[in-house]
Amino acid sequence: MHPADMALQQSFPSVMVPRFGPVAPMEGSGERLLIAANGVFLEIVRPWLRVVRLLGNYHHRTAIPYGEATEVTELHCGRVPAHLIGEFATIARAAFPNETGAFVVWNCRTHAFRLMPVRVLDQGAGHLKYDRPVLGDDEVLVVDCHSHGRYPAFFSSTDDTDDRHDVKFAFVIGNCDAPVPSMALRLCAKGIFENVEKVPGDWYAAARVVVSV
Repeated sequence: MHPADMALQQSFPSVMVPRFGPVAPMEGSGERLLIAANGVFLEIVRPWLRVVRLLGNYHHRTAIPYGEATEVTELHCGRVPAHLIGEFATIARAAFPNETGAFVVWNCRTHAFRLMPVRVLDQGAGHLKYDRPVLGDDEVLVVDCHSHGRYPAFFSSTDDTDDRHDVKFAFVIGNCDAPVPSMALRLCAKGIFENVEKVPGDWYAAARVVVSV
């Protein structure tokens, strides 16, 4: 086998799912394919997340001598604190009408979350370019946040391209001049995008501006 192919297969192995016992867990962070009787699955492990998703079924009902796999989502970091979303909403309003961004990161050792503003290179009412912040020791990205200024929250084709290789939650806050902004949230897992249909209610509460009368 070509040395380059050996390196690729070691970094992204394929595992046959046992029929009579569990699959041995992954050692550390990484990705692998699970070849199962009910399809081919992608497994991704990070310190804060383990996710298993079906990539495809078989076209023919050939007997596959392996066990079955199931889709899994394990959020090891727990819930993102709502007050960090409120902090980002404040940053987004300060940048209005321009877009801006920030990272919500999690420390694997202390289990603490924090919000890290990005270094903006170029921004406008419909675009944003930035440098990713340098994470501290034991920190991992959990939520990649950006704002849409006066426009509603949604994920564009540009977002799809930018998020294609990441493992994270992507979060957009829009209508930043409104007392309650719009929000969009999705899980990004190596090109798999899953919209979170219901953004947590406490995120809206944390981002709400109280209007005095």
